[in-house]
Amino acid sequence: MHFHLIGIAGTAMGSLAGLLREKGHTVTGSDEGVYPPMSTLLDELGIRYAHGFAVENLHPAPDIVVVGNAISRGNPELEAVLDRGLRYTSAAAVLKEEFLQGKHVLAVAGTHGKTTTSSILAHLLESAGLAPSFLVGGVVENFGTSFRLTDSDLFVVEADEYDTAYFDKGPKMWHYLPRTAVVTNVEFDHADIYRDETAYRFAFERFVNLVPSSGTLVVGWAGDTERELARRSWAPVESFAIDGDGGAPEEEDLSGRLPDSVGGRPAAGADRPVETHPRWRAGEIVYGPEGTSFTLIHDGSEVGRFRTPLAGAFNVRNCLAAIAAARAVGASWEGIRDGLGTFLSVRRRMEVRGTVGGVTVVDDFAHHPTAVRETIAATRQRFSGSRVVAIFEPRSYTAQRREFQDAFRAALATADRVILAGLYRPDRYDTETGMDPRELVAGLRAGGIRADHVPDVDEIVDQAVAEARTGDVLLVMSNGAFGGIHGKLLDALEGVGRP
Repeated sequence: MHFHLIGIAGTAMGSLAGLLREKGHTVTGSDEGVYPPMSTLLDELGIRYAHGFAVENLHPAPDIVVVGNAISRGNPELEAVLDRGLRYTSAAAVLKEEFLQGKHVLAVAGTHGKTTTSSILAHLLESAGLAPSFLVGGVVENFGTSFRLTDSDLFVVEADEYDTAYFDKGPKMWHYLPRTAVVTNVEFDHADIYRDETAYRFAFERFVNLVPSSGTLVVGWAGDTERELARRSWAPVESFAIDGDGGAPEEEDLSGRLPDSVGGRPAAGADRPVETHPRWRAGEIVYGPEGTSFTLIHDGSEVGRFRTPLAGAFNVRNCLAAIAAARAVGASWEGIRDGLGTFLSVRRRMEVRGTVGGVTVVDDFAHHPTAVRETIAATRQRFSGSRVVAIFEPRSYTAQRREFQDAFRAALATADRVILAGLYRPDRYDTETGMDPRELVAGLRAGGIRADHVPDVDEIVDQAVAEARTGDVLLVMSNGAFGGIHGKLLDALEGVGRP
């Protein structure tokens, strides 16, 4: 069939386009502001797409139009689809109907870490010889792509909690038929579509409720929200945490545990008691410039030392989640150990874009206060002794909203130097709802942090390069193209001597 994707350059839409192409369908699309890595991926796949939206893009008429979740009424192609009565659907529905039905779906959800965790999981299963299909929200460097279609029964999918389409405001992850579900963590996000924390938590509660009792729920163990999700699971729970996370075993109330089991599996049901400490734990964690090592403990027994090239405590948690999910579907320890040690990364997740004159430019997708804080901490671990210059673009809805401003101030204050870009779409906010960049910068300065609000990308480049000295790390954080700032920084650094 001929699928036409409106908004094809989104990470999920571009990956879906690739899967459809691999299955033998004809694929076309359209979008605005197409930039790497998705533009590169689409070009390499030979998928024809139009720059900009126009009625002409629907000629000849496709069999199915896939409407991206960023597309709203008023889009000329969408209006033509509705006027002409063409068949249309969402990306999540196509993924479910074309690829996930009948598969053992390993769906990775959570506020933070789902792209990295799903990528690690796909690589662990590959290393163990299980050759999974996958679709994740970033280009996995080990595979050089964000998707793959195989004959395996296993399909790894990143399960996003953002809404599905303008006509389906439920989260995409509700479509994904999870049999092995992962919830890395839950922390209020996407204030543009969730009215409050209760509504946000409910999205994950329903996701967990989709897992069959014969499946598995892998869930982080550091917070009360995650533990409550585990208690509501009808499936057996594989919990994980690192040393230092909340809820040490000696602090737990061990009363109320159910000794009963069904068929050798823990008893299940809504609001059931579950294990009172994490089944999977990482201890004796050692961070270094070449990666991280830790001792893996399962059900109180030491499994051994494991190593990952990734940095940061949050990535150790991501590794634990992937290990637990991989073991749930029978991956061998040898494959897991080898896969963990050889996992490279995901593009735009602490990706080193280049080093010029001793100054390193790092690109990261961080756009939530917690992600910003953890990314800065991981950068310090990886580049020990370096001055960290945080260059942050408030681009996502969350990043631009006032209720997150204090949290962003605290997160950015962990850097040595902060350059704050302008809001991506200030027209969407007023003084009560939008972040005030100048106010945020004033708060940082009051705390002793050198900070500036610089709305123009070229001015950011000029300022950062003029100040940079050998050993600095320019940590660029944005969930968008940020005006091509990474390449501009590297180009400008080429022409400047370093003190």
